[in-house]
Amino acid sequence: MKVIVCKNYDEMSATAAGELSKQICEKPDSVLGLATGSTPEGMYACLVKDYQDGKLDFSKITTVNLDEYYPITPDNDQSYRYFMNYHLFSKVNINLANTNVPDGTAKDPDAFCADYEKLIDSLGGVDLQILGIGQNGHIGFNEPGDILYPNTHLTDLTDSTIKANARFFDSIDDVPKQALTMGIASIFKAKRIIIMASGKSKHDAIAKMLGETIETKCPATILKLHPNVTLICDEDAYNG
Repeated sequence: MKVIVCKNYDEMSATAAGELSKQICEKPDSVLGLATGSTPEGMYACLVKDYQDGKLDFSKITTVNLDEYYPITPDNDQSYRYFMNYHLFSKVNINLANTNVPDGTAKDPDAFCADYEKLIDSLGGVDLQILGIGQNGHIGFNEPGDILYPNTHLTDLTDSTIKANARFFDSIDDVPKQALTMGIASIFKAKRIIIMASGKSKHDAIAKMLGETIETKCPATILKLHPNVTLICDEDAYNG
């Protein structure tokens, strides 16, 4: 695993954006795997600026997002579809028909997950996948536990994840208790993975991920098995 330690959040965001920009320029019809949350917000802002400066063209890009709360409607300002539209899709020349976010309103979530997995396969996997990491080591919404699921699935969120995400909602009771998420094998279909981390609260998870063991109680540790992973983090996340 390659490790890039940046001075602060802004430098981390610019560095990650630079990697995506390079991918888009080298392969204009790339399939990008995207993540949400506070960590990649700065990266998306950098990408929007590059687009506005005439450096990027998103017209042939396809995106596949990692996860979505369940249940939640796309017009809910805490849904990940809303997040992506607000932070990136509405600000660049991407074809919305080529943007894919799990459907938080799916009446049959299991059938939806099977179809989402087929979508990933039909695209030939993802060229470059962006990941964040939870304080408990989750990637996507693959939470710590005795087992990990390979494919896209409906999962229960842990209490620690619900608490961590409560800051985005009016109250903790409003946080959805489940999510649709790519599984570990789904993520591993990506040709290249970039995992981002910022802040002291992520240090323990990063330390475990870079350690010698692979454990289901810290799902990010399994990334050691992927042949092309880069960690881009700030000094607080790396040093604690």
